Amino acid sequence: MSSTLVSPPMVKARSLACPNCGAPVELRGFAHTLNAVCPNCLSVLDASSPEFQVLQTFQGKQRVQPKIPLGSRGQLAGTTFEVIGFQQREVVSDEDVFCWDEYLLFNPYRGFRYLTEYQGHWTFVRVLSALPEPTRSGSKAAVRAAGRTYVHFDSMTAKTSFVVGEFPWQVRVGDAAECQDFISPPYMLSSEATDGEVTWSLAEYTDGSKLWQAFKLPGSAPAAYGVFANQPSPYTGKVGPAWRTWLWLNVALFAIMMLFSVSRANRQVFAENYTYYSGHSTEAAFVTPTFELTGRDSSVEVGIHTDLDNNWIYFSFALINEDSGQAYDFGREVSYYHDSDGTEGGRNNSVVIPAVPAGKYYLRVEPETSPSAAAVGYQLAVRRDVPTYTLFWIAAALLLIPPILKSVRSAGFETRRWRESDYAPAASSDSGGGDD
Repeated sequence: MSSTLVSPPMVKARSLACPNCGAPVELRGFAHTLNAVCPNCLSVLDASSPEFQVLQTFQGKQRVQPKIPLGSRGQLAGTTFEVIGFQQREVVSDEDVFCWDEYLLFNPYRGFRYLTEYQGHWTFVRVLSALPEPTRSGSKAAVRAAGRTYVHFDSMTAKTSFVVGEFPWQVRVGDAAECQDFISPPYMLSSEATDGEVTWSLAEYTDGSKLWQAFKLPGSAPAAYGVFANQPSPYTGKVGPAWRTWLWLNVALFAIMMLFSVSRANRQVFAENYTYYSGHSTEAAFVTPTFELTGRDSSVEVGIHTDLDNNWIYFSFALINEDSGQAYDFGREVSYYHDSDGTEGGRNNSVVIPAVPAGKYYLRVEPETSPSAAAVGYQLAVRRDVPTYTLFWIAAALLLIPPILKSVRSAGFETRRWRESDYAPAASSDSGGGDD
């Protein structure tokens, strides 16, 4: 014989009349309810006695409309909860007032839970029975609970500015509590101290659209603004893999570069030593003996090796095809200086000409240096089919873009998060309300 699991039925609320205005006041929390707030006149009533005594009348100038109406039922974490209470709380910081909303949820079999909302950011909250263990995280205070470390985010004095519905504690407009928030996104541990009693709660960041679906609310959830304390970063778990991918791609790129390098002939086809005497009346320009470039169209490197010492020399070159007269003109400067502070430049230089056709070539060389300079000895060396790595370096630089972008965006997200904390830079004036 099979049996079917059936969810326990939700118990119906009882209704009493407000002694201040006569409006009906529904009690959904049953014996748990100590205070109820009339939805019509907003008087705070003592629900623990049959007289339903008025404890506080509404003195505010503006009513606050809950985004999730009282009496709404929705399934969260596999349990159907009903919204039975709502309060708005505020923090004053540098003469600015920051407000957030708190919804009291009730299930007669599971007890109470809470939803909080600040600038479109929602958290689902439950009260903890065990105290977290104090610890440190770098320079910040922290607490540890259930194997997770929560870093201190902010401390504040939270004041109740509006209430409606019913509550299992004595609630009044104007009630104040000392609160602290510790974060480990998407979770946050919060403490709330009133009259020597400290209550700890655990909040989990929740997407507003899921709540609208759970409570079957019309329209869509308010758009979230800014970065919230325990909002999970969209870059969590992406920065490390991006850098690991970059590393393996560079290994592959290096392997390809090595194969490319060993496939080049890199053959020397000409080398000769010369001396340049500055200030001589004879023509400085000359041409080298002819040398042959064989094989397919490929690169040619002209290397310059000098014995410069605190001097410079400039070379004007032309690589000329002996048969066609086609010329490749280029120039290079070599300079080398040194003193007690160090060295500058170097004695050698080179230039690579890509895709030179086969044929017989010679160099036309015209050196130039300071008229007062001593004689400069130098060697010219020509190599055929040399490996060039420019494209590989460009590819390596391009491969850096994705991990750098992810790292920068991740750091920017965390910067915006901590800008709202007690550890924000002095220039920042924002200090958003927390979830408690």
